[in-house]
Amino acid sequence: MPKSSVNSSPMAVDTLTPRGRKTRDALLDAARKVFETVGFLDARVELITTEANVSYGTFYRYFESKEDVFGELSTRLFEEMHRRGPAATAPSPAARLIAANRAYYEAYRRNARLMAIVEQVATFNEDFRRLRHEHRRVITDRTAQAIARWQHEGLVRRSLDPELAARAIAAMVDHSLYLWLIQGEDADEDALLDTLDQMSVAALGLDVPGSTAD
Repeated sequence: MPKSSVNSSPMAVDTLTPRGRKTRDALLDAARKVFETVGFLDARVELITTEANVSYGTFYRYFESKEDVFGELSTRLFEEMHRRGPAATAPSPAARLIAANRAYYEAYRRNARLMAIVEQVATFNEDFRRLRHEHRRVITDRTAQAIARWQHEGLVRRSLDPELAARAIAAMVDHSLYLWLIQGEDADEDALLDTLDQMSVAALGLDVPGSTAD
């Protein structure tokens, strides 16, 4: 059944009744299961509505297309990835950086199957490529601001460009997690995460918490 046969436009979220919100959330949950099972290219609206146990037409009361529902899932995913953890209360810049890294690791691991699809779709869909870039920008901007503040406090060498340093650290962490959690590259979890932490901290010239000088 082509989308053109459905006349109504999706309803705005803020106009939905509690029952409507529940149905919309059920469609999002079903869509995530379908995308994670068959991938983006093979996902179809029929599969999503079957998983959600609703009619085909019900889908279009809430979403325009599979791209639309995937876009919302991706946005929700990135919002979770951006959520601040305990980093802000850590006792030192190095501890805060490590806490932020660990919160990102855990969020990435929880969402690895969907992240794999987002990475795939970003290679051929310009809209999702921009969304992926925006996700990276949010993370690198936050880190760059922290680096600049630490430079002002005399804790990080001023010769580093805060933005480029933030990008380099993010690229190292992101690619390492991608190879490990998505591509299945063999790695000892504790050793990998400890290494990423130490390299992130050392790149800024900070001391790893609890370490002793040689």
